[in-house]
Amino acid sequence: MNNRTIRIVLLIVVAGALGLLIYNKVKKDKSKATGAKMAANASKQKLLVDAFVVKPVRLKNNIDAAGSLLSNESLSIQPETTGRITGIFFKEGTHVSKGDLLVKLFDGDLQAQLEKLKLQKALASQMLERQKNLLSVNGISQQDVDNTQNQVASVQADIDYNQAEIQKTEIRAPFSGIVGLRSVSEGAIVSPTTVIANLEQTTPIKLDFSIPEKYRSEIKKGDPITFTVAELPDETFDGRIYAIDPAIDLATRSIHIRALSENKSGRLSPGSFANIHIEFREIPDALMIPTQSLVPTTRDPQVVVIKNGKAEFVDVQTGLRNSDQVQITHGLHAGDTIITAGTMQSKPGLPVQISHLDNNQ
Repeated sequence: MNNRTIRIVLLIVVAGALGLLIYNKVKKDKSKATGAKMAANASKQKLLVDAFVVKPVRLKNNIDAAGSLLSNESLSIQPETTGRITGIFFKEGTHVSKGDLLVKLFDGDLQAQLEKLKLQKALASQMLERQKNLLSVNGISQQDVDNTQNQVASVQADIDYNQAEIQKTEIRAPFSGIVGLRSVSEGAIVSPTTVIANLEQTTPIKLDFSIPEKYRSEIKKGDPITFTVAELPDETFDGRIYAIDPAIDLATRSIHIRALSENKSGRLSPGSFANIHIEFREIPDALMIPTQSLVPTTRDPQVVVIKNGKAEFVDVQTGLRNSDQVQITHGLHAGDTIITAGTMQSKPGLPVQISHLDNNQ
């Protein structure tokens, strides 16, 4: 191989190397330009979202609760003392009035003792009168008169005690109501632990129920309620709240409430299950938003507000809820536009584009 051929080969090799270097550099510059262009396009790309326009609405707030019917007054009829029943003066399932005699226990021994005490008092009283006459002529000392007077007072105290014991043998109705089924008969020996029957006052009738603690500020004594019961599902009854427990139950975070219903018809029975409906005061300008708009956080919830075409996260405070909306009490204003779909992809300052706008409640 001569020198000329060698030079030609070397020139070809050098030219090829230079060409490869130039190609690689051009390719690299083109790749950088493409990356920069893609980054610029990405920075200009907007997140498509669904949005909702906040505006005040009239909110009729209400709540449903489960409860039970209770007698207005209820007790078990039991004797105060041990004895034998000599008379039962009520019929099962009938109405009795306050003070009516229901059951009588044997009191023959007490009556005999009472008669004896009355005779003792009569004799002591006669002696006291004679002694007072003698005292007026100085025929007896004042001490003798005082002793006899004390004897009269002592016998009277025994009479009062005996009469109280006799009253224990008479069981009377402490209030008007309906007597239930009796569990004893005449002649039975009963004690203070024996339940003879139950006495229930069902006019009016009480309702016991509980509601969540967040509604505590919404209720007050005198508020009306409506309710239905299982045995009369097609009929609605009225009642009124008369007592609210001041303490909140620590286990359930609920408030215990009692209401009264007149129950003039007497068709409502104690122990029945009741479905209770309460209408709270109307809020004329409540700000309600879809529930899915809330972004949960470790502290207060947030919503994503669209301002100047960009996403902005705002802390809010919530109030009442219904099936698909929640009230915002702080953090939003009427006219704000919030994101309803796309909140999880949103970031502060990210440009957004609205694909669907809901401005109707």
